[in-house]
Amino acid sequence: MIGLISYLAFFATMAGILAIAVLGLNLQWGHTGLFNGGVVAFFGAGAYGTMLLGGPPEPGQFGGFALPYVVALGGGILIAGVVAWIVGLLTLRLRHDYLAIATFGVAVAFENVTRNADWLTGGARGLRGFPRPLEAAIGDTFLYGLFFLGLVLAVLLAVYLGLERLVNSPYGRVLRAIREDEVSARSVGKNPTRLRLESFVIGSMIMGAAGGLYVSFYAFVSPQDLAPILTFQIWAMLIVGGAGNNRGAILGAFLIWGAWTLSGFALSRFAPDAMQLYTGSIQYILIGVVIVGMLMWRPQGLLPERVTKTIYQKGAKKGSVIINKEVI
Repeated sequence: MIGLISYLAFFATMAGILAIAVLGLNLQWGHTGLFNGGVVAFFGAGAYGTMLLGGPPEPGQFGGFALPYVVALGGGILIAGVVAWIVGLLTLRLRHDYLAIATFGVAVAFENVTRNADWLTGGARGLRGFPRPLEAAIGDTFLYGLFFLGLVLAVLLAVYLGLERLVNSPYGRVLRAIREDEVSARSVGKNPTRLRLESFVIGSMIMGAAGGLYVSFYAFVSPQDLAPILTFQIWAMLIVGGAGNNRGAILGAFLIWGAWTLSGFALSRFAPDAMQLYTGSIQYILIGVVIVGMLMWRPQGLLPERVTKTIYQKGAKKGSVIINKEVI
């Protein structure tokens, strides 16, 4: 029984970390219309930043400042934001598929840097030994797994509530106006370039927070953790859950992570030995099939974006107008 609970806690912890990253992507794509094909770069910037600031010192290795956990995690989030600001200045004037290609190129470049800059990232062997928060104080592995799950869910809830407040504010309505018609938004005095950059940086910092929690959980990070499949997994989660809906983003994260782990278990247990050599490739194909299937048959996702329709009615007084808002 304890083993089952431990596994479910592990599953929910990873799903929660990925859900945080999906919420960041939802702000960029679902609410602002920014196609970010380099999610893994900002996730990785948060992970490596947290490790370098909070990890133990190693001879000949940059970083290892062993800062307090909260400082290290906050620094990793800030590093992800700085990377996003630089990338945004260079790419956000592009549109749609051009932006997707440019950001995907950033992800590839970031992965190459982490693989080759041994003095900074440890190269292909990665960085290890991150001191997990309060692990020594709690001691028991089972209890620590539950504690870390609670930490991840608390961060997930805080990000969700913060984004809900943001996207339902006038600021969020302006972001959606830019997504729908940038020219019209500009005509009423808004600055789409600045707002797109702000949304891109905020979303990327949320992805960086997910990366920081990831390295806190595994106490290790390497270029293998930043494979392009992570970007496609997070996109699949958003597409399945429903772009523009934060609850849908979280639902999609848990569903796709469940499908990913279940398919891996089924292939390792029941597939012929020859097929098990290609388990990872088969899972990649399944992710692609899910994305294509959802785009064809339910492009709005399982929980579509709630659209506010404004209804104009004539009032009782002459010349007056009553405005009602209805969620559809």
